[in-house]
Formats: sequence, structure tokens, C-alpha cells
Amino acid sequence: MKIRPLKIAGAFEITPQQHPDPRGVFLEAYKAGALAEAVGHPLDLQQVNTSVSAAGVLRGIHFADVPPSQAKYVMCARGAVLDIAVDIRVGSPTFGQWDSVLLDDITRRAIYLAEGLGHAFMALEDNSTVVYLCSAGYNPGREHGITPLDETVGIEWPTTTPAGNPLTPLRSEKDTAAPTLIEAKEQGLLPTWEECQAFYKELNNK
Repeated sequence: MKIRPLKIAGAFEITPQQHPDPRGVFLEAYKAGALAEAVGHPLDLQQVNTSVSAAGVLRGIHFADVPPSQAKYVMCARGAVLDIAVDIRVGSPTFGQWDSVLLDDITRRAIYLAEGLGHAFMALEDNSTVVYLCSAGYNPGREHGITPLDETVGIEWPTTTPAGNPLTPLRSEKDTAAPTLIEAKEQGLLPTWEECQAFYKELNNK
């Protein structure tokens, strides 16, 4: 398993080693020890979510209040998605920037996002199935969003599928109505770099 840090601190790309044979393929999709070594602490697995999306479905940008927020280890069991980590931590050196990992059922990569980061993805194929390992359960009172089409963030979403067919973004009503990054900052919804660093230190010292 190879773990590569992304340009957003606290986000990592995980590439498993696959072992194919005439029967199919075997891989270790998640290794607690390897992830803990890269991140600085274990993932406290509290909830596993699964979503199935048609091509063009755009989910996010989602985040939760810090603490405890919600760290995520995200995989695509079927199909393909472009998965995005967004730095929404006010005061961070990379505030407002993003990085991406293509998750699919060929490379079988995963992405890890630390608490306090924004998360979004676009499905590139019908029935794309995403599995999320989460460090905290869903709490609607602490969950927030930013519009994934925010020009300030400027995510370069795909316009075609891997087969070359056009993609039309399809969002939920909630994601469509979500504020921009600047609006969310003005509303006091975003975590700060300082409080996230303090929380990471607390997790690392457990």
C-alpha cells in the first residue's frame, strides 16, 4: 500500500497493491496501521456510509463542525468518481485550495480527508458506488455545505465521462442552495486552522 500526501495538509491518496490471478483480484483496501503512521493517529471508525450515483451526480462540498468533525476514508467499489479535498480551514496556508484523486474500480485507490476538510465528488459513470469509512456518525445539526460550483474555489469538474459522453452536474436541493466559501466564512460556519491543529494534536496524543 502506497500513501501519498496531497497538497492539502491532512489529505492523502492511498493506492493498494493488487494481486490478480485467474479467479479475479485480491487487495487490502484499508490498513489501520499504515494509515495511522501517515496521519499521526488511528481512524476511530464509527460509521460506514455508501452512496450510489448516476453519471454527473455532484455531491458536496460537505464538512462538519470541529470538534469532532468527521474524518473520511473514501473508496469507489464500482464505477468511477473524481473525489475532491477542499481546504476550508480559515487561516490555513492553502485556504480555498483543492486537490483531487480519481477513485475507480480499476486502480481501487482511496482518499483520506482529515477532520475540518471539505469533501465533494462527481460520479463519472452510472451506478458509481462510493464507500466512506467515517470517524464520527452523521449529526445534522453539525453538518454544513459549500456549493461545489463556487467560482472562488474553482474546482475543475469533468465535462465528459471516460467514454467521452457529456456530463451534466446533478445536485441535491441542499447542495444547490449551499453558500459560497466566502459566504460560509462570513456566516461563521468554517473551522479555523488553529482549532483544527489543536484537535489534531489532541488526536495524536491519545
